[in-house]
Amino acid sequence: MVGEIIINNAVKKFTSADGDEVVALNGINLDIKPGEFVSLIGPSGCGKSTLLRLIAGLIFPDGGRLTLDGKEIKKPDCERGFMFQNHTLFPWLNIYDNVAFGLRARKIYKEKKHDVDEYIELVGLKGFERSYPHQLSGGMCQRASLARALVGHPKVLLLDEPLGALDAFTRMNIQDEILRIRKEHNMTMIMVTHDVDEAVYLSDRVVVMSARPAKIEKVVSIELAHPRARSNPEFLKYRAEILKLLNYGGKITELEYYL
Repeated sequence: MVGEIIINNAVKKFTSADGDEVVALNGINLDIKPGEFVSLIGPSGCGKSTLLRLIAGLIFPDGGRLTLDGKEIKKPDCERGFMFQNHTLFPWLNIYDNVAFGLRARKIYKEKKHDVDEYIELVGLKGFERSYPHQLSGGMCQRASLARALVGHPKVLLLDEPLGALDAFTRMNIQDEILRIRKEHNMTMIMVTHDVDEAVYLSDRVVVMSARPAKIEKVVSIELAHPRARSNPEFLKYRAEILKLLNYGGKITELEYYL
């Protein structure tokens, strides 16, 4: 498994309801190393999720080029798993069948069926295989979504604000699960988030994006060992730096000003 993403001068445009051209991304350049955890953060509507969908191959650039391990990204495939903000589980399927769905669609379930149980256990859902989504909490459904994204052994896991709707304690628990899985599988992970603490807690690098048309304001390297303490002074300095770049609540001029 490798998982190197190279984004070269990516441009993406949309047409508004009024027929006007809207430039969402304007020349994005970013190299993501194999096994790296990178968070994309910026104002709402700046193009973070658009960039993630370009990497997934769900939409296509109007300019520039995106590659995975030197191969141009032209369509979705199993090398890039995707975890959405909402769990998107099929309500008529139980947890086991939801996790197995992709393997069956690719006609490889028979030789890979042991992976379904492995990943259900990996995300802490052993014993809930026959439960349906409506019978589980939001956090448990997100764990099932994570298992479904991982069971195909992707090189890259893409996370589009997957924890935003969860309560604080569940969110922190799943953050730790994501870190554990990443350590065990050495997987490249790219996450969109609005949560600065989450970005600092999880990431090797945080990509701070500007308002639309988006460009990269700065890439902040988080040079802290795991596990990270959220009250650590160095953690808070990174947090303040990113908040300052985002102009959160106005101009932040002093590093000791924390929200």
